[in-house]
Parts: sequence; C-alpha cells; structure tokens
Amino acid sequence: MSGTAPDDPAITEPVFPPLFEGYAMSGQADPFDAACAKAALGCDAGLVMHNVQADRLRAAIVFAPEVPLGEAMVMQPLCGIGFQNALGALAPPELAVQLTWEGGIVVNGAACGHLSVAASTDDPAQVPDWLVVGLSLPLLAMGDMPGHEPEKTTLVEEGCGEVEPVLLLEAWVRHSLVWLNRWSDEGVAPLHREWSGLVHGIGASASRGGHEGVFLGTDEAFGMLLRDSATTHLIPLTTLLEDPTR
Repeated sequence: MSGTAPDDPAITEPVFPPLFEGYAMSGQADPFDAACAKAALGCDAGLVMHNVQADRLRAAIVFAPEVPLGEAMVMQPLCGIGFQNALGALAPPELAVQLTWEGGIVVNGAACGHLSVAASTDDPAQVPDWLVVGLSLPLLAMGDMPGHEPEKTTLVEEGCGEVEPVLLLEAWVRHSLVWLNRWSDEGVAPLHREWSGLVHGIGASASRGGHEGVFLGTDEAFGMLLRDSATTHLIPLTTLLEDPTR
C-alpha cells in the first residue's frame, strides 16, 4: 500500500482486498478530484484515494470498465449498495440507510453524504478508459447546534459515534467488491433487486433533466423513470457524470 500517512496519528492506514491499492491524502485534498487526475494519467484500476479526518470521510475508487459507459454507470448504484451494506454491518441495527438515484446517502430519513461519479467520456456507447466513484460522508455534528437542519445529518448525530471511519472505508471497498463480482457473474438483476429495496423517494415528486414528475423507479439500466401528466421520461445515469476538470 502506497501513499502518505494521515496527519492524525490516531488514524491508522486502511487495509484493502487484493488488487486494491490505498493512497492516503490529508488537509483539504479531495480524493475524488485526485483519483480522476490519476486515472486520466493512466493509473491502475483498484486505486483507492482517501482522506479520513475527524469530521469527514472522503474516498474514491478507480475502475477500468470493459463495457460501454451506459452499462459501466452501474458502478454508481453498485458502490452505493456497497456503502449501505458496509454501514449496516458496523452501525446500530436500528439505523436506516437508504440511497437516492442521484447518489445521495440518506440516514434515518435525512441526507448524510453523497456518491459522485466521473468518467473519461460521456458517450454511453463508448467504453471509457476509466470511471471513478467518490464518497463524501460527514461524521461529526455540523456547527454548534446539532439538528438545526433536520433535512441533513451526520453519523455522530445518528448514534454512530462508535463506527471507526477507517473500518467503514475498508468495509465500503470490501462490500463493493462483493457486488462487483456478483455483477460480473450474474449480471445486473441481483443489483437491481437489492437497490430497489434501498432507494429513497419512489412515488415522490422529482425534477431531473428539465422534467418534473413522479419518480416511479428505474429501468434495468438504472435510468430514472419520471412520470408527468403526459408521459414517462427516461433519465439515464450518465446525466449524473461530473466534470473531472471542473
């Protein structure tokens, strides 16, 4: 495992499964931006950039898809499932962890972190040279008045103060690898079944891609199905791609 050591001596280096290599960052460095930059330069798949601090956990995984981007975008919900499984295994059993279509993480009904995704191309028919999924998770209470924004929360505010961020990072990568292998062996159907039981906001009003309507769920490729008064619109996952050069 390569990389720099975290600034906080109490934070130990995470241990990842074979074929994954960790690279620690510190200060304000953004692992998602760094992972995109390294991927663009040709780093190996399996690189895990991470920045674990007292108040926030940030990390990003580099993938090298062998399928067109339209199919490879499944890495976003796949990593979301991996995170849900990881936190579910480490947190108190009563904790409710859900995922939004856009990559949001919802804990006990409030927003608590986000998954980002970027790739070397935005053409759904092209096999990307690389694809990166990033995780940003608030750990400590925000500001001097915890709970002053009821629509947002942190792990500590939800009773997860005993969850070690490094262990959560390790578990995220490990559980994501389990689902990656299952997707490779069995296709998208098991992922779709698992994700459908975790998705937040089905049946609620939503706005995406210039359309407003009711979020009905997704198609087999995890495209959002948005129903308005006239028709059902399909919003592909590729609309969630972030610009790594921003």
